[in-house]
Amino acid sequence: MSDAASLSLIPPAPEGFRSGFIAIVGRPNVGKSTLMNRLIGQKVAITSPIAQTTRNRLRGILTTDEAQIIFVDTPGIHKPHHELGKVLVHNARMAIAAVDLVLFVVDGSVAAGRGDRFIADLLTRQSTPVFVGLNKIDLRAEDTATEVKASYQALAAAWPVVEFSALTGAGESALQTQLTQALDPGPYYYPPDLVTDQPERFIMGELIREQILHHTREEVPHSVAIAIDRIEESKKITHVLATIYVERDSQKGILIGKRGSMLKTIGSSAREQMQKLIMGKVYLELFVKVQPRWRQSRMSLGELGYQREE
Repeated sequence: MSDAASLSLIPPAPEGFRSGFIAIVGRPNVGKSTLMNRLIGQKVAITSPIAQTTRNRLRGILTTDEAQIIFVDTPGIHKPHHELGKVLVHNARMAIAAVDLVLFVVDGSVAAGRGDRFIADLLTRQSTPVFVGLNKIDLRAEDTATEVKASYQALAAAWPVVEFSALTGAGESALQTQLTQALDPGPYYYPPDLVTDQPERFIMGELIREQILHHTREEVPHSVAIAIDRIEESKKITHVLATIYVERDSQKGILIGKRGSMLKTIGSSAREQMQKLIMGKVYLELFVKVQPRWRQSRMSLGELGYQREE
């Protein structure tokens, strides 16, 4: 669909309608992507128990009768150990400066730690309003609830604190209401039925990476990048050809598995998710290639879609 066609699908906003962009930031693995998927009502961001799952700034769009909220899911802010990490953290910081509101998501089952204080310090230097979102309250012990909440309130007394569980949905309605009320009146930025601004090609690559995160050992996931080489559509089936890039031969062996068993498992699981995405049949063909130290190479990062945002 052309940009002009997309714009024609954007209706005028009713009186009192609110809209804006909200960055979801926090340490790796605090549930940012799970929360965005919960708020949007369907899967637009991949999730896994492995830290630093999110690499690209992904926008999820929530449209209600009262508002349109564009959530910007950012990579977990952490101390980078390679060029890829530097790009991710830089892009997360850029997102903070470019939105109307920041939702600082923390692990509300435990007290604030050094990583949370680092991010809080970063946010206090910005003029963007901040909400602190205490996630994982379903895992919090009742006898420590007051102490844990106080540890996050101490990060910045002026920031409102809202508690919820992205996993169970507890507190989701209250969170959505507070975020909506904090936004200014504004227009529709996207057609009301759109849930993300990312193309299907990007989402397909992320679905493959998600299955790698779920099925392989710890030495593989962070060294993986996905390139969707070709998509061919017909009336009956969509053919997808993709390449999985790793940094070492040993990682290639793990991904392929004995007699190709691991690659078959990854491909089958990813194909099921793709079929839900496009609501049609998919034939997925995967290849694995070794590209040494791609996370350290700016050229390789650019080729694989990890550009430093300005």
